[in-house]
Amino acid sequence: MAPRPRARPLFACLATVIVLAPLAWFWYASLVPDSYSVMDMGHADRTGGHHHGTRSVDTLTVDPGLAADVRVTLTARAERFALASGRWVRGYTLNGTSPGPVIRATQGQLVEVALVNESVEEGTTLHWHGVDVPNAADGVAGVTQDAVAPGRSHTYRFFADRAGTYWYHAHQFSHEQVRRGLFGAVVIAPRAPAGPVTAPDPGPAAADHLALVHRYDGVRTVDGRSGDVPVPADPGGTVRVRVVNTDNGPMNVWTVGGPYRVVAVDGTEVHEPSPVTGEAVLVTAGGRVDLELVVPAGGARVELGGDTALLLTPPGGTAPAGTAAPRRLLDLLSYGTPAPTGLDPARVTREFAYDIGRRPGFLDGRPGLWWTINGRMFPDMPMFHVTEGDVVRFRISNHSGEVHPMHLHGHHALVVSRDGDPATGSPWWIDSLNVADGESYDIVFLADNPGVWADHCHNLPHATQGLVGHLLYDGVSTPYRIGGGGTANRPE
Repeated sequence: MAPRPRARPLFACLATVIVLAPLAWFWYASLVPDSYSVMDMGHADRTGGHHHGTRSVDTLTVDPGLAADVRVTLTARAERFALASGRWVRGYTLNGTSPGPVIRATQGQLVEVALVNESVEEGTTLHWHGVDVPNAADGVAGVTQDAVAPGRSHTYRFFADRAGTYWYHAHQFSHEQVRRGLFGAVVIAPRAPAGPVTAPDPGPAAADHLALVHRYDGVRTVDGRSGDVPVPADPGGTVRVRVVNTDNGPMNVWTVGGPYRVVAVDGTEVHEPSPVTGEAVLVTAGGRVDLELVVPAGGARVELGGDTALLLTPPGGTAPAGTAAPRRLLDLLSYGTPAPTGLDPARVTREFAYDIGRRPGFLDGRPGLWWTINGRMFPDMPMFHVTEGDVVRFRISNHSGEVHPMHLHGHHALVVSRDGDPATGSPWWIDSLNVADGESYDIVFLADNPGVWADHCHNLPHATQGLVGHLLYDGVSTPYRIGGGGTANRPE
C-alpha cells in the first residue's frame, strides 16, 4: 500500500538522514584538533610490544660538555635572491644563498650547527636527512622541537658517525620551505686510518664533485645553476660525483662518454661495484647516489634527469653531446657482491606492515582522494612501537596508483627483498626508498636510536596529504605539539 501523502515528507527526511548521517560522522571524525601530540594521534601498532615510561626526546642528545669539532651558523631569511646562474627567485636563503652552505666534516667529528631565524615568518627548523642524529636534533617541528620563530635560534649537535653524502632541509612547512630554498648538502669524509700507513701509494685521490639537484619554480638546477654545468677534469682521472635529489619525484642519472660505477647509496659504500653501461640509476626523492667514473680523453657527461648535466671537460676540450635516457634501469637488488652486514634478517623480533593505498574521504573536513596506511587515513595513522635492541622488519607495499619515496628518520635499513625476490648483490642500505605502484619491499633495521621518529613519504605534498606515520621507542615521549597559536608547529 502506498504511503499516505503526509507520510511522504517524513520518509524523505528519514532517507536524507540515513544518507547524510554517515557522511557527517566521517567528516567530524576527520577533523584534526588545533593542537595535538603525535603521541595521541592514530592507533598504536605494538605487535606484541608495549609502551611505558616517559623519557623525553629532549634528553636524547649529545653530551653538552663535549666540545664541537665543526661549528656552523646558518641564518635563515625570507627574501628575493639570485641563484648561481643569475636567475632571481623569491623564497628562502641560508646565509644569503640557496642552496645553503655545504657542511663538511670528517667521520667521528662532533658537528654543531646554530640555526638563526632572521625573517622566516612561519618559523623554521633543520632536519639532517640521512644522518642518524640523536632524536633531539632531528629537527621535526612539533615532534622533536618547536619551530624556531623569527628572532630566535636553535642549536643542533650530532656526531658525523657515517662517512657519505647527506643533506639538510627545513621540516616546518617542509613542502613549501624546501621547494623555495631552505636546504643544503652535508658531506662527511672517511676518517684517516690510524697509525702508520704501510700500503703502497694509491696515487692521486679522485676528484670530488657535488651535484645538488633542485627545481626552482619548475626549472631544474645543479648547485643553483640551470643548464649544463662544466667541471674541469683531467683525462684518465677518476671523478666521484655526489648526486643529491632534493625534489619530490625520482630522477634518472646516467653517463655519456664512458661507463660509471655506483660506489655509494644513501651514504653507504657499495661492495665491489662493477662498471655500468647502457643503464641509468634511479635516485629517489631525498635519496643520494655517488657515481665514480674515469674521464675519457673526449670528456664525459653525467646526465641528471635529462634536462641538465655535469660536463666533465678536459682542459681545452668539450664534453660529448647528450643522449636520451637508457631504457633500462640498474637494479640495485643484484648490483655489487654480497658482504657481511652485522644484521641477521632471520632474527627479526618485531614486524610491521606499511601498506600504502588511496581512497575517497575527508581530511580535516576536506573531501578528496587521500592516501592511506594500512587502510586508514590521517589522522588515524599508525604509531609503530619498538623496543631498543629490536631487529625490525617493515613490509612496505604500494597499491595507491603513484610512486612514493619512503623516508624513515634516524635509521638506515637493509633492503631484504622486492616483490618476494631476495637481494643478491651488495648490501643495499637505504634511508630513502623508491616504492613504485604495485611494488612491495621488505626492509630490516636495528632499533638502536631511541626516539619518536617520522616515517613518511618524501614527496612532501604527499606528506601534507596524510602519508605520515611514526616510529616510537618504548619509554620515550615528546612534550611538543603540532599546531597551536603563534608560530605553530607544522612539520609538513
